[in-house]
Amino acid sequence: MKLYRIVLLSAVCFGLLTFCGGGKPATEAEHTHEGEAVGQAEQETEPAGHTHEGEEAGHTHEQEGETPSQKTEDEHEHQHLTVPADKQKAWGIRVGHVHKESLTARITLPGVMALNQNRTAHVSAFVYGQIADLSVDLGHRVRKGQPLLTLNSPEFAQIQADFLQARASYNLSRTEYQRAQALWEAKAIEEKEYLRRQAENEKLATEYGVLGSKLHSLGLTHEQIEALIEKCRLVEGQEYKCEVADPILPILSPLSGTVIFRDAVRGAHVEPEKTLLTISDLGRLWARLDVYEKDIPLVTKESRVTIQTSLYPGLSFPARITYISHLLDEKLRTMEVRVEVDNPEGLLKPNMYVQGVLESDVSGGEKVLAVPEEAVQSLDGEKIVFVRESGDVFAVRHVRIGDKVGDHRIILSGLTEHEDVVLKGAFTLKSEISKGTFGHSHVH
Repeated sequence: MKLYRIVLLSAVCFGLLTFCGGGKPATEAEHTHEGEAVGQAEQETEPAGHTHEGEEAGHTHEQEGETPSQKTEDEHEHQHLTVPADKQKAWGIRVGHVHKESLTARITLPGVMALNQNRTAHVSAFVYGQIADLSVDLGHRVRKGQPLLTLNSPEFAQIQADFLQARASYNLSRTEYQRAQALWEAKAIEEKEYLRRQAENEKLATEYGVLGSKLHSLGLTHEQIEALIEKCRLVEGQEYKCEVADPILPILSPLSGTVIFRDAVRGAHVEPEKTLLTISDLGRLWARLDVYEKDIPLVTKESRVTIQTSLYPGLSFPARITYISHLLDEKLRTMEVRVEVDNPEGLLKPNMYVQGVLESDVSGGEKVLAVPEEAVQSLDGEKIVFVRESGDVFAVRHVRIGDKVGDHRIILSGLTEHEDVVLKGAFTLKSEISKGTFGHSHVH
């Protein structure tokens, strides 16, 4: 029994010595096998689970041979939306061809009608007098040269008398000058006397001419002045010559138009600075339009303008730009544009509020591709339009846009001519396609 215990103790000691002396290699071997087992486990686990993002992206790009941006473009090309015909009608979808054209900017300007100052005249008397007769009233249409009223003016009679007297003096002086010239050439008079008569003749000729011009300024024509001279000859042999200078002065219309102002009654005494009547051509008016500061570059003398008013829906009145202001209203921040409007039927009235529709060619004569502004939508930070590929199928097309001109947007790339583009209702389609994921969406 004692021997058995000694043998058992020896065996235990030997085992302990063996364990302590060779433990380190055994541990390394165990770790090595554990590492290999872990590595194998990871290799077996990763394909069944998930790959690392970097490895997956690299593997995908190596297989497909494309960049992230190229992939995005491929995804864009496959965005479609199927919309039945009844839904298209309910949503107000309108599709149209796109084509290149000379782009025209169209803006609407507020304005007010006004008298055409180039075809308006204020009528007044040139001399003091009394209204003897009045031939027209407010609203009457008159023609150029038509008598409007007659004035009884002693001042006018005096001017006629002065004219006739100056004419007689001039005729006498001219005869004396011609005689003096002949005598001076014959050495019969001194040069001093000849020069005196010459100066006197020139003085009287000037006075005669000034009084003749004064009669013209009062409205007398050459024919009327000749008639006055002839009348003077006829009464030379009469004892009374009071009928030569007639005090009745007719006031004539300076242009054709309508009487729009009257401040004259028979028997009233008038002065030269008082306006008696105003005549204006209402068949050709002005419209003063206000152009907002942002629209100033669109306005040129070649711009086409039509005048519209809510009083006459559907009617447009052609107009021409006659003046573009060089100043900007510091409070309203607007610039005035004046246009001339044909108004043959008299429908437009001065001081009437109107709208001017102005169109200008902004493409410089070049044709560009453009769509209505509402046809262009934003999706994930990019600009898109919807192109109809078939009756019910619409594809998302990414485009590069240019300037906005009026209510249109220039398309620089992404579209070609004659494609069918959603012109109205694009926002509804964008909302529908945003509800789903990229790919093919159906609307029921």
